[in-house]
Amino acid sequence: MSSKFIDAHQAAQRVASGDTVCTVGMTLIGAAESILSAIEARFLTAGEPRDLTLLHAAGQSDRQRGIQHFAHPGMVTRLIGSHWGLAPRWMAMINNNEVEAWCLPQGQIVHLYSAMAAGLTGRLSPVGLGTFVDPRMEGGRMNARTRERPDLIEHVTFRGDEYLFYPAIPLDVVIVRGTHADEEGNLTTDEEVMKLEVLHAVLAARRYGAQVLAQVKYRVAKGSLHPKSIIVPGNLIDAIVVCEEPQMDHRQTSSWDFDPALCGDIQLPAAQNAPLPLDLRKLIGRIACRYLTPGCVINLGTGIPNDVIGAIIHEERIGEQVTITVESG
Repeated sequence: MSSKFIDAHQAAQRVASGDTVCTVGMTLIGAAESILSAIEARFLTAGEPRDLTLLHAAGQSDRQRGIQHFAHPGMVTRLIGSHWGLAPRWMAMINNNEVEAWCLPQGQIVHLYSAMAAGLTGRLSPVGLGTFVDPRMEGGRMNARTRERPDLIEHVTFRGDEYLFYPAIPLDVVIVRGTHADEEGNLTTDEEVMKLEVLHAVLAARRYGAQVLAQVKYRVAKGSLHPKSIIVPGNLIDAIVVCEEPQMDHRQTSSWDFDPALCGDIQLPAAQNAPLPLDLRKLIGRIACRYLTPGCVINLGTGIPNDVIGAIIHEERIGEQVTITVESG
């Protein structure tokens, strides 16, 4: 069996002009920086690949890296995602009508991968009804260029109930990241902060015969990985790039190259931080916390929830009364 291991520049050669490329990550968590930057370098020197469709669930940038590498006129003509708040070049291109851009709910994109993997034509969901995603309103269109395009999302009635139909998006390339890969290509996410939708996207790729490119931190011997630690079997992965500069291009987060607490290897004592200053963000958080009741389960997302809710719960000593989950799963 020929080796699946190649370098980042060889991986970049596997992306053709006109391809639909799906990337997995959240901010820089899980972002395959070595591969993404190599694809950018190829475009800047050779003009290819161009006219790509870029599909992603969560936003994947820290204002400089991640999917920012694809933010060049002509490189991507169609953008489908959920968040570009940390991708200023993408925001500028969307605002300047340099790319067709669709904003869909992050969770629905992830669920769509599962539907695609199952061979379904799409996903029915009530999520998005009556919002800007609803085709009776804006249909998720982000600029004038996109408003010239036919609806991507459909409003349908099924058994008397209203839904939005999110159609399957055939894939050509899926780019993911893991921690270890053995010589057969089996992939783990041991040191990653989150597993994210890696397996969902890979299975969707295989349904369409798409290539799966993976970046890892370590190459290990065949048989050395615990079977239960394998997130993606090697027969689902086409090529693997071992990151040459992990402190730069395989960071756990934008702020940390590696912290064992972030991947659950250790648990640190609760920080004894000073109470948050009473500002508008904290006031919003305190109002939200009034709705908490003993035994409730809450979900925190990026922004004010992430910044203040946990701290307020700690200040009020009610952490044992509620269960906190996070939007990234």
